[in-house]
This record gives sequence, C-alpha cells and structure tokens, in this order.
Amino acid sequence: MTRITVAKGDGIGPEIMDATLEIILAAGAKLEIDEIEVGEKVYLAGNTSGIASESWETIRRNKIFLKAPITTPQGGGYKSLNVTTRKFLGLYSNVRPCMSLHPFVSTKHPVMDIVIVRENEEDLYAGIEHQQTDEVIQCLKLISRPGCEKIVRYAFEYAKQQNRKKVTCFTKDNIMKQTDGLFHQVFDEIAKEYPEIENEHWIIDIGAAKMADTPEIFDVIVMPNLYGDVLSDVAAQITGSVGLAGSANIGEECSMFEAIHGSAPRRAGQNVANPSGLLQGAIMMLNHIGQTEIAEKVQNAWLKTLEDGIHTYDIFKDGTSKQKVGTKEFAKAVISNLGQKPTILKPVSYANNLALNLPKYIRKPAAKKELVGVDIFVHWSGSNPNELAEKLKRIESNGTKLTMITNRGIKVWPDGFKETFCTDHWRCRFKPSENSEINKSNIIELLKNALNENIDSIKTENLYSFDGKTAYSLGQGQ
Repeated sequence: MTRITVAKGDGIGPEIMDATLEIILAAGAKLEIDEIEVGEKVYLAGNTSGIASESWETIRRNKIFLKAPITTPQGGGYKSLNVTTRKFLGLYSNVRPCMSLHPFVSTKHPVMDIVIVRENEEDLYAGIEHQQTDEVIQCLKLISRPGCEKIVRYAFEYAKQQNRKKVTCFTKDNIMKQTDGLFHQVFDEIAKEYPEIENEHWIIDIGAAKMADTPEIFDVIVMPNLYGDVLSDVAAQITGSVGLAGSANIGEECSMFEAIHGSAPRRAGQNVANPSGLLQGAIMMLNHIGQTEIAEKVQNAWLKTLEDGIHTYDIFKDGTSKQKVGTKEFAKAVISNLGQKPTILKPVSYANNLALNLPKYIRKPAAKKELVGVDIFVHWSGSNPNELAEKLKRIESNGTKLTMITNRGIKVWPDGFKETFCTDHWRCRFKPSENSEINKSNIIELLKNALNENIDSIKTENLYSFDGKTAYSLGQGQ
C-alpha cells in the first residue's frame, strides 16, 4: 500500500481526477489517498503561491503527488504552482511519452512513439531577469553540471528500463558554446556508459524540424528546459491531441504526475472532458511506485477502449469512432475493459521493467580557476562605439586595457561595421596588459574610475579560465 497526495485542481480537474481514481482503484491499485486543495481558490484567498504550508507538508511526507490541472489567476503577481513545485521538490526530470494511436486518433504520423525527457529546474526557467538599460532586459540562462548529469543519466536509464534503443540530445551548442556546450559534453560523457544504447546529437532547430516531419526516427529525446517545454507540446500535438498526454516529474525524493493540458474552465462541470491525459500520468505513477501489473492492466484497458471506438468529444470522428461518451462514461468503459488487451494497437508489457539506477550526483574535483579579465556592462545612449572606446580608455587601471566592445553580443569595437545597429547596452571587455595579471582590486579600481568619469556601469562579469581553458564567450565576429 502506497500513500499518495492528490489535488483535484480547477476547471475540469475534479471531474478527470474522479474518473482517473475510479479507474486505477478498480484495477486494484493499492493506494491510500490524502487530498489537498491547491490552485485558484487558494490563490484568491490571498496565498500568492497557490498552496498552503500544511499541503506542502503532506506532499513531502508522502513523496508521491498526483495533480489535476489548476488555474493561475491572471495578474496579481501569482506564481505558477507547477514551476514552484518542480523547483521546491527538486523534480529535475520531466518525462512525456508521445505515442500515435492511429487509426483511432487522427494523426499524420501513424508510427510515432517517442519520449521527451526535459530538464526541469534550470536553463532560462531559473527566471532570473533584470532590466539593465532603457532598451535592454536580460534573462540569465543557467546550466549546471549536476543538472546536466542528472537529466542525461535519467534519459539513458529510462531508455534501458523501457527497452528503447536510442537516446538523442537536442541543443544549440553551435551558438551557446558554454551553456548548451556543457549539456552536449555531459551527454557524450554519459553515453559512453551505455554502449548498448545508440546515441546521437542534433542542433535543436533542424532536430525540431525533423521531429515534426519524421518523428518515427526518434526514440528518447533529452533536452534542456526551454527546448523540452516547447517540443514536448509539439510532440504531443502531432500524435493527435495534447489532451491525451501525461507527464511525470521525477526527483531524487519526490515525484509529481499530471496531465500536460490546462484546466479548461469553459468545459468544467459538463461531463465532457477527456480524462486520458491525467490517466496517463497516473499510469506513470503506478509504474514509478512499483505497481507495474496494475499500470499494465490500466494502459491496455485504455488502449482497448480507444480501439473499441468509445471516445470523448475531443477525439470523436465520424467513421472511426463508434460512441461519443462523457467523462464518467469513458471511465466506466475503461473499467469494463480491465483484463483485456487491444488487438490493433500494440499492447504494453511492464512486468519485466527493472528499477531505474539513479545514483546521486558526485561533485568533481575543483578545477584550477584563474581570473583573466572582466566584462563591464555600460548604459550609454550614444551610437558611435569609437566615441565610447575613447571614454573607456580613460578608466584603464594599471595593468588592464580595453580590448573589445560588443552590443547585443556583436563586436562593434575595434573594427566594427557602421551598419551594425546598437542599443544603449554595451559589453566592455578589459584584459591584462602584456606581461601583467588582473585581480579583483584592478576591477574595483576600474569601477571607481568609471564612477569618476560618469560612466554608468550596470553590471560586471568576471572572466575565468578553468584548468587553462577559456570559460567565457567571445564577441560575435571576434
């Protein structure tokens, strides 16, 4: 018996959760359920996080959280509970299977069967943003070695458990050589530990195009957070319906399972919503907690129901579907098929699945870190980089000199092009003079000199080498 936490959510959430629980309990799921309230009512009661502290305690105690979609009110500074939950509980891996149900659900890709494994905690979703000048706002893209190692290893372990043959990595490391470069590097390192599983890397733009056009060539795809968020919805949609997709959010201690669709408040209370997405999340939950026989029984009964043409309004199609049913009636149809298997769609077998081997991250020995320069970001409303360079040369301190100015990453000094459009946000790189070294006192001196010259410095980034390897980006065109 496993004790889980359940939140019925908002909109269609209570209806599809009731249907989901009815199905899995009828199949014999051994569960004890603690229900909590999260979402719109909690937000509007004055809690901007959408969840009470006692509910957090229940989730952390039970470790397993099955959550229906919620509504985040517009405006008012309300934070997404989905994002908050993933980060607070360390749910680093988001897993979304996307499988074609042809011919019972319309799709242009009848043999598609891929799983998106998305990093869930960092990347641009760290949500660290600053307005720095009148014209420029920055968002920090944070990629860590622990984050990369955990998600890449999860992807390979998942492929091994599910008897899948290939893991593909999508990044944009031809442009973001440091951040996406680290993700790709870690992928290559860990892939060597799984010689029985094919591995490959694609640049995200052509990889996304290929996935949308020929998804059958992919199996498991692992990606940083933003790419995975976008492409998992694309993958779900091209299978035939986002409404049929479930999602698992896996951490070292806690896990959360959900549908990937929203709360659809316009459909609430009408007994029309399709519970399949949340049911898929619940099946992933049953597999995760070791109730694989129950998960297999429910999944095969669900496939048999779709195969029988018993469909909710969102996938009902004349000529293919046989009976249009509501939420409750769909659940009863699945229950009546428990113990049966599909004959056209491929039945599933989870009985021989092994537990995932997910060792905790072990920190590597520290590299030799050496300060080799500094980027000072300046707010300046002029347009001529040569004029700015003359001002900056006046703040050079002993042993440091101006070596480059960029604007939106493009080198504009020295030897810039007059055609390059410049904003009021300038990256000004100072490096040691020949036969000199730079230290943090030099940086403080540079900033003091900038203050004396009325140069508006808004940010600094120290430039480092690690074990002698350059660990910062060059200017575009440098």
